[in-house]
Parts: sequence; structure tokens; C-alpha cells
Amino acid sequence: MLRIHFTPRDLARTTVSTKPAPSWEILLSLHMLQHSEGRLIFEDWRRSIRTKVSPDQMRLLLELTPPKGYSPDFLTPAESAPDFETGLELMLSTPRKQLRSELELLSKYRPASPWTRELAQGDSSSLHKLGRAIRSYHDAAIAPYWKSIGTHVSADHAHRGEALARHGVDRLLSTLHPRVRWVAPVLQVLDMHDRDLYLDGRGIELQPSAFCWQVPTKLADPELKPILVYPIQHAPGILRQAHLDDSASTDVLGSLLGATRAAALEATVSGCTTTELARRCKISPAAASHQATVLREAGLITTRRVGASVRHEVTQLGIWLLSGHGSGSLRPAVRTAVPLVS
Repeated sequence: MLRIHFTPRDLARTTVSTKPAPSWEILLSLHMLQHSEGRLIFEDWRRSIRTKVSPDQMRLLLELTPPKGYSPDFLTPAESAPDFETGLELMLSTPRKQLRSELELLSKYRPASPWTRELAQGDSSSLHKLGRAIRSYHDAAIAPYWKSIGTHVSADHAHRGEALARHGVDRLLSTLHPRVRWVAPVLQVLDMHDRDLYLDGRGIELQPSAFCWQVPTKLADPELKPILVYPIQHAPGILRQAHLDDSASTDVLGSLLGATRAAALEATVSGCTTTELARRCKISPAAASHQATVLREAGLITTRRVGASVRHEVTQLGIWLLSGHGSGSLRPAVRTAVPLVS
């Protein structure tokens, strides 16, 4: 069991990422590609990816990412990157000393190959080869699903942010994941190596992930920026490919719900009050209240009172539609959406 020790300063510096992290989704998706768990969620994706990435490039990536044990930290740079290209540049700029020490550690879990030995020496051609393989993999395995992943992560962030705003960091940490326990001032992460991590005032970044499976994960080096990656709620449709033409996708949802109602549904991904919904959709508060009522009765959003106002949040069914499934009419039997987090 991993025990993460917080001080009062750490609690004040705990944050939840608003977006998925490309480097973590790449690494964790490579793990998922190597075993058969989560078939309902990942099997169609697995079949598709195995035909789209060249065997030679896939071999290089799998040499660095055993599904269990250790994967080098340099694959997921601790410095926050706003996009894939920035993260890739940070990874390829890893200091040679770090490359060497992390790949030596990896050799205890997976025998070193001539290529990984060259990579450990900071060989420029090996680094370029790695960069090309990661870019090809990202373009095939991550980029087509990025909009859907982002929608689900945004909804998770809204839920966590609301828990933090209404009940404080204790509620946020105690409801993070079924395999995580908050026994103040220690966050216990089950099913991880038995060790203690002292934050020492650095705080921690909580990173939601679509490809993280069953149990959270973290960087191995305790000296790096503390990050805990945790799974969002998995449901069929979380890996929905974006339409080739995004405007066509928008038109489909608009045809199904109406343009204003589709915009109202999208506005609830990050959570909003009726007044905020009206402002985002550029409609009157009365019209916003009506749109919210229709969406709620269809099971696409939930509404609850917060003080003197009400707050609207998307449901799993609403996310399902926003992720690209809205090509047909809603079935009358599907009226009650699954909560984002139990």
C-alpha cells in the first residue's frame, strides 16, 4: 500500500487537472494494449490499433512499457504540457543521466535490447526513432479519441471540483476512488508497492485518466513533482472516435436535440447554474430553466440545489451523446442516467 503523507500546506496545494494528459494516456494505453482486461471498454479499440501501428514501431514502444512493474518516468514528464507536441519535446529532452538511470532500472523488469542500450546513452538517432514511434502511435491510438476522452475527463473534473467547493479537500480525497482511502493526514492507495511518500509542502496534482485501469498510478521517483493519476468512471463509449468533420458531429447532435439544447447540454459538462447556463447559451434565464428541465427529464443532466441556486451537471448518458453517439433518437427506456461517481 502506498501512503501519501500530507501537511496543511499540501492540502492547500492539492489540485485536480481540468484536462487529460497526453503522455499519461499514451503510456497507460500501451499498458492496456498488452492485456485483456476491460474488454467491454477497450476491446474494439485494441483490435483497431493493432492494425494501424507498424509492428516495428510497436515493438519499440512495448520494450519501454511492460504492463506490470516499472515504466520509465521520462515517458510522462512531470512538467505539465498543454498539448501532445510540447509533452513529446519535453520527453525527448530528458537529461542523459535520467535516461540512463531509468532504463537501467527498467532492465530489471524487461531485458535490455540493443536499441534501449543506445537510448540509455542518449543516442540521437535512437531518440528520433522513439519520437517517430510515439507520434505514430499517438496519431492512431489517441488523437482520434481525444474529444471523447476530454469530454469524460471534463465531467469528472466538474464533479471533483464541486465536491471540493462544497465539502472541502476531505470529501475530495475520500471519494477519489474505491481503492483509495483518506485517513487524515494520509492518503492510502491500495494495490501499490508498500512505501511512504512525503509531500513536504509540494502539494499534489490529481490527474484523471481514461486509460488508467482499476487502480491509480504515479511517477516512480519521489523527488519528481507529485502526481497521482486515477481512473475516471469507465463506461461503453468512453473511446468514441471523433467524426472526420466536427461540424457534422455538431449538426447531428443539433438535429437530435436542437441547436440551443445541444449547446445547453455541452455547457453542463463543467457544471453550471441556471444563470450561467443562460449566459453560455445566450438565452434568457427562463429559457435556460426550460432547457434544463427538458434535459433533466431525458436523463441527460442532473439538477440539485446549492444554497439559493441550482446546479446542473451532465450525466453519463449526456456524455455518451456528446461523445458522438447521437446519431439516432433516444430510446424511451433509457431515462435514468448512471451517476458519474457512486
